[in-house]
Amino acid sequence: MSFRGLSRPNASSGMGVADNSKSIFRELQRKKVHRYVVFKIDENKKEVVVEKTGSPAENYDDFLASLPENDCRYAVYDYDFVTPENCQKSKIFFVAWSPSTSRIRAKMLYATSKDRFRRELEGIHYEIQATDPTEVDLDVLRERAN
Repeated sequence: MSFRGLSRPNASSGMGVADNSKSIFRELQRKKVHRYVVFKIDENKKEVVVEKTGSPAENYDDFLASLPENDCRYAVYDYDFVTPENCQKSKIFFVAWSPSTSRIRAKMLYATSKDRFRRELEGIHYEIQATDPTEVDLDVLRERAN
């Protein structure tokens, strides 16, 4: 059976990563310029691009509001907290957001591209895979960070 003329993307290869995506992540990580970054897959460019950044003044509710209700995204959040010993700490969380109401094609695309994209972002402390807001509740971050 011949499928000449039909192109099949290699699911294991995933999407490329825009240079801007990596540099914006480094700004969050090293310079604390952003509280969070939301990334989306640009299917036309075949790469992961920055969709939105949150200023350091924004809070976790702002971050959650930036995740679409019916579509997948990747996101990183810089979580500041104080330890029981009264030390100021910061941990970077990677969130693979895949709501159950999103299209199956989107879920597959984000799932097959996640590992490659995640490897490009050095310095992630924790990863959370979430299908609804309760799985990325602030208490989940508190529990993981302590």
